[in-house]
Amino acid sequence: MRKILIIGPSWVGDMVMAQSLFMSLKANGECEIDVLAPAWSLPVLARMPEVRRGIVMPLGHGQFGLTARWRLGKELSREGYDQSIVLPNSFKSALVPFFARIPQRTGFRGEMRYGFINDMRPLKRALLPMTVQRFAALGQREPAIAPVSPPTPRLHANHENQAALRERFKLDTARPAIVLMPGAEYGPAKQWPPTHYAKLAHLLAARGFQIWVLGSEKDTAVARPISNGNPSVLDLTGHTGLGDAVDLIALGRAAVSNDSGLMHVAAALDVPLVAIFGSSSPEHTPPLSRRALVETLRLKCAPCFERNCPLGHTRCLTDITPERVLAALESSIDAASLPDFSDNADTAG
Repeated sequence: MRKILIIGPSWVGDMVMAQSLFMSLKANGECEIDVLAPAWSLPVLARMPEVRRGIVMPLGHGQFGLTARWRLGKELSREGYDQSIVLPNSFKSALVPFFARIPQRTGFRGEMRYGFINDMRPLKRALLPMTVQRFAALGQREPAIAPVSPPTPRLHANHENQAALRERFKLDTARPAIVLMPGAEYGPAKQWPPTHYAKLAHLLAARGFQIWVLGSEKDTAVARPISNGNPSVLDLTGHTGLGDAVDLIALGRAAVSNDSGLMHVAAALDVPLVAIFGSSSPEHTPPLSRRALVETLRLKCAPCFERNCPLGHTRCLTDITPERVLAALESSIDAASLPDFSDNADTAG
């Protein structure tokens, strides 16, 4: 059985999309897949049945740490990997497989890493416009010469943790929950206004939903206006780990998100989803689910891919009204005949 070491990406959404590569590798033949990745990603990897184990990268994003990479490579050389697939395009990301003396080291042509990557693939952006296609293409035996149709990521929720979360947060199981994810670590140009989320929460509460707001501690400021004065809103930002967020999203009846890592998590759980795009492009990193709907205005100035609006108005987001997002939600779920909340939990993931 072939043993493959994946050098994983540094963003939540990219790690979710990398599951398409893992699924492709498994479909191509028996193999064991380990993933070297940041510590935060281990709960996500644990919800991917294709991954044997996640290995913590001891260095933070952007750290070079040559000695630490050499030591880790020497340690991993004992595993006898047959191949390494390096998803980031940086020079430093290719060092550990080289130090581990893995015979086949696959990756796209990136920062001056000839020799460190000995199975170099050209990145044909027009042929592979989507990030998920690029990841999956690296799992092919030969460089891609035609568009790649990758399998759809599918995370598996942890049902034991779901039960623990119900108890921990005293979740109301009698009302269906809509999960809101208002954060976007990349920057404000990807964040639908908190006031719009607050109006949407008000409209949803009037229709009998409860609302859960998820995100990290960094998202507490944008979550505060959503929960303020609305008894139907449960603000969980900063109170859950990433694995908890995965399992809570799986319990929800539907979700609304900016273009963020949690958007990709919701899509991979096949939860009905409305994804709101502003400065970024749904052609490049769309939510990978048939149950996801994208809301974007396609203004002439978008996508600009900037962290902050260069024109100062962020109309690509502010002009998407709460009523428009509500209509998209109502087109993806039947609000008149919702399934029992506990039944949804049993089938989540």
